[in-house]
Amino acid sequence: MKLFLGLSLLFSITFFKAQENISSFNALTITYKFHPKFFLYGEGQSRGIEDYTYPDYYEIKGGLGYYLTKNHKPFIGLGRYVTYKNRDMNKEEFRVWLQDIIDLKKGIVKFENRLRAEKSWFYEPNTGKSSERMRYRYRLNITVPLNDKSLKPGTVFANVYDEIFLVSPMKPTFARNRVYGGLGYQVDEFFGIAGGYLWQREFDASGNKNVHFVYLALNINIDGTDHHTKTYHFPGAD
Repeated sequence: MKLFLGLSLLFSITFFKAQENISSFNALTITYKFHPKFFLYGEGQSRGIEDYTYPDYYEIKGGLGYYLTKNHKPFIGLGRYVTYKNRDMNKEEFRVWLQDIIDLKKGIVKFENRLRAEKSWFYEPNTGKSSERMRYRYRLNITVPLNDKSLKPGTVFANVYDEIFLVSPMKPTFARNRVYGGLGYQVDEFFGIAGGYLWQREFDASGNKNVHFVYLALNINIDGTDHHTKTYHFPGAD
Protein backbone atom coordinates (compact mmCIF):
# COMPACT_ATOMS: atom_id res chain seq x y z
CA MET A 1 0.00 0.00 0.00
CA LYS A 2 2.85 2.42 0.87
CA LEU A 3 4.49 1.61 -2.46
CA PHE A 4 1.23 2.32 -4.31
CA LEU A 5 0.68 5.67 -2.56
CA GLY A 6 4.29 6.72 -3.09
CA LEU A 7 4.25 5.92 -6.80
CA SER A 8 0.85 7.60 -7.20
CA LEU A 9 2.12 10.79 -5.53
CA LEU A 10 5.24 10.85 -7.72
CA PHE A 11 3.14 10.23 -10.82
CA SER A 12 0.69 13.02 -9.90
CA ILE A 13 3.43 15.59 -9.29
CA THR A 14 5.13 14.78 -12.59
CA PHE A 15 1.82 14.82 -14.43
CA PHE A 16 0.62 18.17 -13.12
CA LYS A 17 3.95 19.79 -13.98
CA ALA A 18 3.74 18.43 -17.51
CA GLN A 19 0.14 19.40 -18.30
CA GLU A 20 -1.73 22.71 -18.31
CA ASN A 21 -5.33 21.71 -19.06
CA ILE A 22 -6.31 18.87 -16.77
CA SER A 23 -9.66 17.04 -16.77
CA SER A 24 -11.07 14.69 -14.14
CA PHE A 25 -12.40 11.17 -14.69
CA ASN A 26 -14.02 9.56 -11.62
CA ALA A 27 -15.75 6.17 -11.57
CA LEU A 28 -17.50 3.75 -9.23
CA THR A 29 -17.95 0.20 -10.53
CA ILE A 30 -19.78 -2.76 -9.01
CA THR A 31 -19.51 -6.35 -10.26
CA TYR A 32 -21.85 -8.92 -8.70
CA LYS A 33 -21.40 -12.58 -9.59
CA PHE A 34 -24.73 -14.17 -8.62
CA HIS A 35 -24.27 -17.46 -10.48
CA PRO A 36 -21.20 -19.45 -11.59
CA LYS A 37 -21.95 -18.38 -15.17
CA PHE A 38 -23.65 -14.96 -14.81
CA PHE A 39 -22.71 -11.58 -13.37
CA LEU A 40 -24.23 -8.10 -13.14
CA TYR A 41 -22.18 -4.97 -13.72
CA GLY A 42 -23.00 -1.35 -12.87
CA GLU A 43 -21.01 1.86 -13.20
CA GLY A 44 -21.40 5.54 -12.40
CA GLN A 45 -19.09 8.23 -13.79
CA SER A 46 -18.49 11.94 -13.54
CA ARG A 47 -15.99 13.88 -15.64
CA GLY A 48 -14.79 17.47 -15.44
CA ILE A 49 -13.72 18.01 -19.04
CA GLU A 50 -13.57 21.80 -19.30
CA ASP A 51 -12.85 22.39 -15.59
CA TYR A 52 -11.21 19.77 -13.35
CA THR A 53 -13.18 20.87 -10.27
CA TYR A 54 -16.61 21.07 -11.93
CA PRO A 55 -18.14 17.90 -13.45
CA ASP A 56 -19.81 18.59 -16.81
CA TYR A 57 -20.41 14.99 -17.89
CA TYR A 58 -22.26 12.16 -16.12
CA GLU A 59 -23.14 8.61 -17.01
CA ILE A 60 -24.82 5.65 -15.38
CA LYS A 61 -24.88 2.25 -17.01
CA GLY A 62 -25.02 -1.47 -16.38
CA GLY A 63 -25.75 -4.86 -17.82
CA LEU A 64 -25.55 -8.63 -17.72
CA GLY A 65 -22.50 -10.75 -18.50
CA TYR A 66 -22.03 -14.46 -19.09
CA TYR A 67 -18.94 -16.64 -18.53
CA LEU A 68 -18.85 -18.63 -21.75
CA THR A 69 -15.52 -19.91 -20.42
CA LYS A 70 -13.28 -18.71 -17.59
CA ASN A 71 -11.57 -16.27 -19.96
CA HIS A 72 -14.42 -15.47 -22.37
CA LYS A 73 -17.21 -13.11 -21.25
CA PRO A 74 -19.96 -11.85 -23.63
CA PHE A 75 -21.94 -8.90 -22.21
CA ILE A 76 -25.03 -6.79 -22.98
CA GLY A 77 -25.47 -3.33 -21.50
CA LEU A 78 -27.37 -0.04 -21.58
CA GLY A 79 -26.83 3.42 -20.15
CA ARG A 80 -27.74 7.11 -19.96
CA TYR A 81 -25.11 9.80 -20.66
CA VAL A 82 -25.49 13.56 -20.13
CA THR A 83 -23.18 16.39 -21.20
CA TYR A 84 -23.42 19.93 -19.79
CA LYS A 85 -22.18 23.22 -21.22
CA ASN A 86 -22.14 26.44 -19.18
CA ARG A 87 -23.86 24.45 -16.40
CA ASP A 88 -26.83 23.70 -18.65
CA MET A 89 -27.70 20.33 -20.18
CA ASN A 90 -26.31 20.30 -23.71
CA LYS A 91 -26.84 16.73 -24.88
CA GLU A 92 -28.50 13.56 -23.58
CA GLU A 93 -27.66 10.08 -24.86
CA PHE A 94 -29.26 6.68 -24.43
CA ARG A 95 -27.00 3.79 -25.43
CA VAL A 96 -27.22 0.00 -25.76
CA TRP A 97 -24.27 -2.21 -26.58
CA LEU A 98 -23.01 -5.74 -27.12
CA GLN A 99 -19.45 -6.68 -26.26
CA ASP A 100 -17.16 -9.67 -26.07
CA ILE A 101 -14.10 -9.96 -23.82
CA ILE A 102 -11.41 -12.58 -24.34
CA ASP A 103 -8.59 -12.78 -21.78
CA LEU A 104 -5.18 -14.26 -22.55
CA LYS A 105 -2.41 -14.86 -19.98
CA LYS A 106 1.32 -15.12 -20.52
CA GLY A 107 3.03 -15.80 -17.20
CA ILE A 108 1.77 -13.15 -14.76
CA VAL A 109 0.69 -10.78 -17.56
CA LYS A 110 -3.00 -10.61 -18.48
CA PHE A 111 -4.06 -9.42 -21.97
CA GLU A 112 -7.71 -8.41 -22.16
CA ASN A 113 -9.17 -8.08 -25.67
CA ARG A 114 -12.49 -6.23 -25.71
CA LEU A 115 -14.73 -5.75 -28.76
CA ARG A 116 -17.86 -3.62 -28.48
CA ALA A 117 -20.66 -2.47 -30.81
CA GLU A 118 -22.81 0.45 -29.56
CA LYS A 119 -26.07 2.01 -30.75
CA SER A 120 -26.77 5.53 -29.44
CA TRP A 121 -29.73 7.93 -29.60
CA PHE A 122 -29.00 11.62 -28.89
CA TYR A 123 -31.24 14.53 -27.93
CA GLU A 124 -30.20 18.18 -27.59
CA PRO A 125 -32.78 19.97 -25.39
CA ASN A 126 -31.69 23.50 -26.36
CA THR A 127 -32.29 22.93 -30.08
CA GLY A 128 -34.69 19.97 -30.08
CA LYS A 129 -32.33 18.11 -32.40
CA SER A 130 -32.26 14.30 -32.39
CA SER A 131 -29.67 12.02 -33.96
CA GLU A 132 -28.37 8.45 -33.95
CA ARG A 133 -24.96 6.80 -34.12
CA MET A 134 -23.31 3.41 -34.44
CA ARG A 135 -19.88 3.07 -32.83
CA TYR A 136 -17.39 0.20 -32.76
CA ARG A 137 -14.58 -0.08 -30.22
CA TYR A 138 -11.56 -2.30 -29.65
CA ARG A 139 -9.42 -2.22 -26.51
CA LEU A 140 -6.25 -4.09 -25.59
CA ASN A 141 -5.86 -3.88 -21.80
CA ILE A 142 -2.71 -5.24 -20.13
CA THR A 143 -2.48 -5.88 -16.37
CA VAL A 144 0.64 -6.94 -14.44
CA PRO A 145 0.73 -7.67 -10.66
CA LEU A 146 3.79 -6.03 -9.11
CA ASN A 147 4.18 -7.69 -5.70
CA ASP A 148 2.65 -11.11 -6.29
CA LYS A 149 2.23 -13.70 -9.02
CA SER A 150 -1.54 -13.16 -9.28
CA LEU A 151 -4.16 -10.56 -8.41
CA LYS A 152 -5.42 -11.06 -4.83
CA PRO A 153 -6.03 -8.94 -1.69
CA GLY A 154 -2.92 -6.87 -0.96
CA THR A 155 -1.71 -6.89 -4.58
CA VAL A 156 -0.40 -3.75 -6.30
CA PHE A 157 -0.69 -3.90 -10.10
CA ALA A 158 0.15 -1.85 -13.17
CA ASN A 159 -2.37 -1.35 -15.94
CA VAL A 160 -2.01 0.04 -19.49
CA TYR A 161 -4.33 -0.01 -22.47
CA ASP A 162 -5.01 1.41 -25.90
CA GLU A 163 -8.52 1.74 -27.36
CA ILE A 164 -9.75 2.85 -30.78
CA PHE A 165 -13.24 4.14 -31.70
CA LEU A 166 -14.88 3.88 -35.15
CA VAL A 167 -18.21 5.64 -35.86
CA SER A 168 -20.97 5.66 -38.48
CA PRO A 169 -22.45 7.62 -40.25
CA MET A 170 -20.35 10.59 -39.02
CA LYS A 171 -16.97 11.52 -40.47
CA PRO A 172 -14.14 10.85 -39.91
CA THR A 173 -14.79 7.17 -39.28
CA PHE A 174 -11.76 6.91 -36.96
CA ALA A 175 -13.17 9.17 -34.26
CA ARG A 176 -11.13 8.63 -31.09
CA ASN A 177 -8.05 7.03 -29.58
CA ARG A 178 -7.45 6.48 -25.86
CA VAL A 179 -4.19 5.56 -24.15
CA TYR A 180 -4.11 4.87 -20.40
CA GLY A 181 -1.42 4.07 -17.83
CA GLY A 182 -1.84 3.69 -14.10
CA LEU A 183 -1.61 1.69 -10.89
CA GLY A 184 -4.14 -0.19 -8.79
CA TYR A 185 -4.38 -1.82 -5.38
CA GLN A 186 -6.70 -4.68 -4.35
CA VAL A 187 -7.54 -3.66 -0.77
CA ASP A 188 -9.43 -6.81 0.28
CA GLU A 189 -11.89 -9.36 -1.15
CA PHE A 190 -14.38 -6.64 -2.09
CA PHE A 191 -12.67 -3.30 -2.67
CA GLY A 192 -10.04 -2.19 -5.15
CA ILE A 193 -8.76 1.25 -6.12
CA ALA A 194 -7.11 2.46 -9.32
CA GLY A 195 -5.63 5.71 -10.58
CA GLY A 196 -3.63 6.97 -13.52
CA TYR A 197 -3.40 9.16 -16.59
CA LEU A 198 -5.71 8.88 -19.61
CA TRP A 199 -4.84 10.63 -22.88
CA GLN A 200 -7.78 11.00 -25.28
CA ARG A 201 -7.40 12.15 -28.89
CA GLU A 202 -10.62 13.33 -30.59
CA PHE A 203 -10.64 13.35 -34.41
CA ASP A 204 -13.07 15.73 -36.11
CA ALA A 205 -13.45 17.34 -39.52
CA SER A 206 -13.36 20.78 -37.89
CA GLY A 207 -10.15 20.02 -35.98
CA ASN A 208 -8.62 17.47 -33.62
CA LYS A 209 -8.55 17.78 -29.84
CA ASN A 210 -6.50 16.29 -27.00
CA VAL A 211 -8.00 15.71 -23.54
CA HIS A 212 -5.83 14.85 -20.52
CA PHE A 213 -7.65 13.02 -17.70
CA VAL A 214 -6.60 12.16 -14.17
CA TYR A 215 -8.44 8.87 -13.59
CA LEU A 216 -9.59 7.70 -10.13
CA ALA A 217 -11.83 4.70 -9.47
CA LEU A 218 -13.27 2.57 -6.70
CA ASN A 219 -14.07 -0.98 -7.83
CA ILE A 220 -16.35 -3.27 -5.82
CA ASN A 221 -16.41 -7.02 -6.55
CA ILE A 222 -19.04 -9.21 -4.88
CA ASP A 223 -19.05 -12.98 -5.40
CA GLY A 224 -22.34 -14.48 -4.28
CA THR A 225 -21.50 -18.01 -5.40
CA ASP A 226 -20.02 -20.87 -3.40
CA HIS A 227 -16.78 -20.90 -5.37
CA HIS A 228 -13.71 -20.67 -3.15
CA THR A 229 -11.52 -19.19 -5.89
CA LYS A 230 -12.38 -15.53 -6.39
CA THR A 231 -11.54 -13.42 -9.41
CA TYR A 232 -10.98 -9.67 -9.34
CA HIS A 233 -11.94 -7.42 -12.22
CA PHE A 234 -10.74 -3.92 -13.03
CA PRO A 235 -12.81 -2.50 -15.88
CA GLY A 236 -10.51 0.50 -16.41
CA ALA A 237 -11.61 3.88 -17.73
CA ASP A 238 -14.63 3.31 -19.99
